[in-house]
Amino acid sequence: MGSSRSDILCFLVLCASFLVPISCHSYSHGALFIFGDSFYDAGNNIYLNTNIPKLNIFPYGETYFKHPTGRASDGRLIPDFISEFAKLPLIPLYLQPGNHQFTDGVNFASGGAGALVETNQGLIMDLKTQLSNFKNMEKQLRQKLGASEVKTLLSTAVYMFSIGTNDYLVPFTSNSTVLQSYSKKEYVKMVIGNITTVIQEIYKIGGRKFGLSKLLPLGCPPISRALEIVRTGGSGCMEEVTVLAKLHNRALPKALKELKSQLKGYTYSIFDAYTAGTAIFNNPSKYGFEEVKMACCGSGPLRASITCGQKVYQLCDNVSEYFFFDGIHPTEKANYQFAKLMWDGSPKIVKPYNLKTLFEK
Repeated sequence: MGSSRSDILCFLVLCASFLVPISCHSYSHGALFIFGDSFYDAGNNIYLNTNIPKLNIFPYGETYFKHPTGRASDGRLIPDFISEFAKLPLIPLYLQPGNHQFTDGVNFASGGAGALVETNQGLIMDLKTQLSNFKNMEKQLRQKLGASEVKTLLSTAVYMFSIGTNDYLVPFTSNSTVLQSYSKKEYVKMVIGNITTVIQEIYKIGGRKFGLSKLLPLGCPPISRALEIVRTGGSGCMEEVTVLAKLHNRALPKALKELKSQLKGYTYSIFDAYTAGTAIFNNPSKYGFEEVKMACCGSGPLRASITCGQKVYQLCDNVSEYFFFDGIHPTEKANYQFAKLMWDGSPKIVKPYNLKTLFEK
């Protein structure tokens, strides 16, 4: 009872072509599994029992949700738009209480997370912890759905990552001396190595399709510009941290390409956020922005201090004019523009495939 017409059609079409009785529960749209930092965390950090800022305070969320959700923006994040483009619902949080299906995907991202365990250690779920959460979820799914169903689900899913920003920014915004212990190249190599290790682990479990991003010019968000004001009196981008982002952005495509030669059936998409971001910062009005140096919400020089929604802060009048909502995180408008490029952008900005092609492959 309760079989829909589409289920029956699915059975007739598939089973006629194979002439064998098979299950017709298909994941034609592909699930979406999300890993990373605050650019992708839709609220996992709210449920962490640590004193990392939770960002579940107004005016975060004001534009779209009309209330704070734990997203570090005035509205939706990049994965929210990607799930919409892929005709998926909003992807549930791993830490959200309640009984979740998880067959459309799961969001494991944690604001403040890095690829290195040492980045904001003990405060967040670093990439390694996100991987073990993914493994736990996979076990639960196997118990519910059975091994072959889960294999299909995982192999048709897309795995999106936003990771690395905190590994390079935190040493500058904290009293960390980690960058004194390694050369820049060694440090970047460790970050990239941890990312590729996690990709390989997901591949072993059944993942095949991965979507990653290069980093923005990390010296240019308000938080970095404000540091530059304090350190040198200059108000430009902080070149030291952008140098690390550039090294990372050169190493990441090489590492992903190398995996391609080692892992059968593995495929990936890499979005050039650096080029896209630089184009907007250099010519804001062309992309519909008026302000790319100052945050919409926060305090201090350039409203760069991440105090949005706390006791003392200022809020801009028109968020749609701004690229940055707070000192580091983009507005919903900026997130939409990036998500659109990731989804169906040309090979100039996203390659070797865009996410739309990855979902369809």
